[in-house]
Amino acid sequence: MSRGGSAGYDRHLTVFSPEGRLYQVEYAFRAINTSKTTSLGIRGDDCCVVVTQKKVPDKLIVADTVTHVFKLTQTVGCVMTGMIADARSQVKRARYEAAEFKYKFGYDMPVDQLAQRVADLAQVTTQEASLRPLGCSMILIGYDDERGPQLYKTDPAGYFAGYKATAAGEKMTEAFNLLEKRLKKKAALPYNETVEEAISVLSTLVSMDFKPSEVEVAVVTKDNPKFRVLTEEEIDAHLTAIAEKD
Repeated sequence: MSRGGSAGYDRHLTVFSPEGRLYQVEYAFRAINTSKTTSLGIRGDDCCVVVTQKKVPDKLIVADTVTHVFKLTQTVGCVMTGMIADARSQVKRARYEAAEFKYKFGYDMPVDQLAQRVADLAQVTTQEASLRPLGCSMILIGYDDERGPQLYKTDPAGYFAGYKATAAGEKMTEAFNLLEKRLKKKAALPYNETVEEAISVLSTLVSMDFKPSEVEVAVVTKDNPKFRVLTEEEIDAHLTAIAEKD
């Protein structure tokens, strides 16, 4: 193996380069951007919102069957960004882990525990030669009885953390900068404002005005802690409110 650059070291998942890098894991992060979509999540005062672009790649595909938003338990859901086949595999495993937890302990798996378990499983794929990292990122939301609204993100390296606002996908860096600026000005974030802020930030990032069919929004609130995907009519009402503000 040559010591120059990444020569040879990107062929093996489990071999560190002389600079201490795992190139295959870095490539998995790049794979997230192949979907050309951006997703983001915001934690409000009494709610959590995730929003993502909805792109139907072919006119022959039934639009209802294309989604990046998934329910994991009654009270926890996620938005997936990246390679959709990998994403569905990770969602399936997360649902299994949550169901196993409820069977063992008799109550729903808390969102932080589920995020940790998903991250732990993702980390195993970075050290087994027979596996490969998943090219997707999971943003989870849920409402905790003790801690209130919760927002977590996991990545292909197996890292996870809780956030006030986060993003994943093609425009992730720009999203972090914009969210930091916008949320600094907000003293309070009630439900409607949180939803509209999330849609507005995503719209600014991708430089387009959304139709209700071009965006997916999911929420959990204090009044209704069940994970729920907003209908096109509800999204349209929020888009109208955003337009009226502008």
